[in-house]
Amino acid sequence: MRSFVTATRVKNTHTGLKSGWMNGLAGVIIFSGSLPATRIAVREMDPFFLTFSRASIAGVLAIMMILFLSQARPQRHQLISLVVVAAGVVVGFPLLTAMALQHVTSAHSIVFLGLLPMATAIFGVIRGGDRPRLAFWIFSVAGSLLVMGFALLQKGSVSVTGDLLMLASVVVCGLGYAEGAKLSRELGEWQVICWALIISLPLMLVATLETLPENIGEISLQAWLSLGYVSLFSMLIGFIFWYRGLAAGGIAAVGQLQLLQPFFGLGLSATLLSETVSPMMILITLGVILCVVGSRRFAL
Repeated sequence: MRSFVTATRVKNTHTGLKSGWMNGLAGVIIFSGSLPATRIAVREMDPFFLTFSRASIAGVLAIMMILFLSQARPQRHQLISLVVVAAGVVVGFPLLTAMALQHVTSAHSIVFLGLLPMATAIFGVIRGGDRPRLAFWIFSVAGSLLVMGFALLQKGSVSVTGDLLMLASVVVCGLGYAEGAKLSRELGEWQVICWALIISLPLMLVATLETLPENIGEISLQAWLSLGYVSLFSMLIGFIFWYRGLAAGGIAAVGQLQLLQPFFGLGLSATLLSETVSPMMILITLGVILCVVGSRRFAL
């Protein structure tokens, strides 16, 4: 009987891990379109307006989901965590990346996302109680060093302002990911991002009106579609899969899937924006993919 129970637990653990990695991968694929879409939008929109309007649109949709599915309000002790999530992924990351993309190309900024797994893993240990093995950290550090090495080797495309903004966005995003994943175990995956959006909504609506472009009628359809993508997919749908994956498979472990995001994002940048993807970018991306494989093996 004991062996049957043990086997069942092991099976459930493997099932949970598989589900976590599948949901996490779906989230990463969705997020991969964020920076190329943002790059398109900031060509014609102020980054502040883009940040505030995407959060406002997603916030209205979040209210509709909460009301339609009759979800209970979060408890008082959960509000601080929701504010942290909102500050990190609703406002901080979108604003900082939008500002950075005024100084660097989408292809250049995407490579910085290779640092997100390290940031997420660190905050996963601090906030989520994860305890990965030493080999995990070796692979994670190796992936991060590959990304940083690439950034330092760049010449003509370097912008100190853009790079610092991208680094700041990585830190606040890693915190928002870890805090949201931790809270999703209590509140639910899609409920976390919905309530974070709702908490932010009053401020975001006012800020959207304050930053409304004077030439709003001249903004192209392509820019509006980009705003629609980052509002619906990057700000809402992607987080439903992502938080579900982090909660099921572990914050530090599933967070390493973010190392694959540059691979998808670089392809989109080359296709949609006709940006140059150098052989060095491809080699770095392949290197971080190998680090994902290694870190996944030693995550638990």
